[in-house]
Amino acid sequence: MEKESNLSPLIPELLCRNIDVSVEFYTQVLGFSIRYQRKETRFAMVKREGAQIMLDELDPGSPRSWIAGPLEAPFGRGMNLEIDVSNVKELYDRVTSSDAKVFLPIEDKWYRADDIDLGVRQFIVLDPDGYLLRFSERIGTRPTQFAG
Repeated sequence: MEKESNLSPLIPELLCRNIDVSVEFYTQVLGFSIRYQRKETRFAMVKREGAQIMLDELDPGSPRSWIAGPLEAPFGRGMNLEIDVSNVKELYDRVTSSDAKVFLPIEDKWYRADDIDLGVRQFIVLDPDGYLLRFSERIGTRPTQFAG
């Protein structure tokens, strides 16, 4: 196991309906590896290129279930997780050759950040529980195109 100091300062924990299905999706389709697991509590920490995500199987009867309201699929509505990768096209090809649901096909997009535009090549895929995962690769910067 890696030293605790290798933990990211922000690690989302995603509830899932079936930990085995989620771990298979994250590792086999998205190329994450298992950092560690607690099979007895249906939990896994996965990682890819520095990004880390905790996967926790839903157990509504547990006193440690942190559910603030009714939970129904798709989970994570209103939120997407952007994950930087070194080769987004390769990952996109891998995702589209699986039965994963692509929410946003691959695109080049420029986002204004004050007086520059930040370029990314990105796509969004839904995980088995409906979380939106936005994989992106930085493609450069340019002077902003915004006139105003």
